[in-house]
Amino acid sequence: MRPFTNVKRPGGHGPPGLGGRRAYPMWLAAYAFAVVMLGTTLPTPLYPIYERLWGFSPLVITVIFAVYAVGVIAALLCLGSLSDRVGRRPALLAGLALSAASAVAFLLAGGLGALLVGRALSGLSAGIFTGAGTATLADFGPPARPSLASGVATAANLGGLGCGTLLAGVLAAVATAPLRLPFWVDLALLAPAAAAVIAIPETVRRSGTGGLLRVQRLRVPAQLRKTFARAAAAGFASFAMSGLFSAIAPTFLARLLHLPSPALAGAVVFVLFASSAAGQLVLGRMPSRAGLPAGCVGIILGAGLTAAALALNSLAFLIAGAVVAGLGQGFSVGAGLAMLNAGTPAGRRGEVSSSYFVLLYLALSIPIVGMGLVTQLTGLREAGLIFTAFVAVLAAACLISLRDPPSRVPGAGA
Repeated sequence: MRPFTNVKRPGGHGPPGLGGRRAYPMWLAAYAFAVVMLGTTLPTPLYPIYERLWGFSPLVITVIFAVYAVGVIAALLCLGSLSDRVGRRPALLAGLALSAASAVAFLLAGGLGALLVGRALSGLSAGIFTGAGTATLADFGPPARPSLASGVATAANLGGLGCGTLLAGVLAAVATAPLRLPFWVDLALLAPAAAAVIAIPETVRRSGTGGLLRVQRLRVPAQLRKTFARAAAAGFASFAMSGLFSAIAPTFLARLLHLPSPALAGAVVFVLFASSAAGQLVLGRMPSRAGLPAGCVGIILGAGLTAAALALNSLAFLIAGAVVAGLGQGFSVGAGLAMLNAGTPAGRRGEVSSSYFVLLYLALSIPIVGMGLVTQLTGLREAGLIFTAFVAVLAAACLISLRDPPSRVPGAGA
């Protein structure tokens, strides 16, 4: 993330601390961040219900899922620096409004079109919060402990993603209106999130330059390309695995294991995101050079366990695959970002991080849609085995490439 030259601390309060009056803006912003990310995964355990209700094929489900990634990428490319220009609060409120509009689209859904609109709006809201929410937490984090803000951002992001699947799954299992109640609850959570954002002090002076849309350049310095390729390959493989669980695991449970419970589907995906968050926490205690190799190993093993679940119709292997793949994602994404931040000149961190996240979110769209197409030809089990093999090969290639250390980056950390 590039430095914010127009950031100011809330006047008269000094630097925010860990608790009390000075820290409350960080926790309010974290709540809003978590609620928006929660809303993005609410549909995950509901996909089998949509399939039964409207006769969707696995291909249609993967397309619905991929539309979300397209929305995130569009927001990253066109709205990534919005909060730097118009202020943190307006950008966060825009993200909350898009999240609420997504919930309304699902509440009113009567077919495929509304679901696609809802997923696109959800992706836009997540893309705005990925940049603006993380920047807001950094603004209010204690200067003496910069790692606290990044840790809170990770917890809000991944915690929200995991809690969304769990919440929707449980509500759908007990409610008489399983396709409506999760989104009514989402709107109820968004209302105090909007109040929280309004309550936090503004930390950015409006620049008054340029329009709302400004396309973010995607470029990587020549001396960083080898490091970037390795980090991006591992991150791509890990996001592809999380996409597999989010888009296909509920259908796999319902069709092949004859376990249609939305609560179970939500819990399995929750395990993946919770493990990813745990992986990022453990990463801070590992040697810096061990993170990316450990992530690649986790992805390979997670893909193997998931393939075993598909081949043997095993719930135990599926849960084990979610745990191991989630840990691998936490290691690989956290270590990859750390490598890129260490080797990128400060003035170019924005375009490098944007390039990295765009590739990661492409992993949530192109491979998943490809799997949907293969499913139409071969069946869900066979397509899943092909997909997990692809992910394992990509992670293995990245692991092998790590045996050759990248050349030292001139001016790293400058």
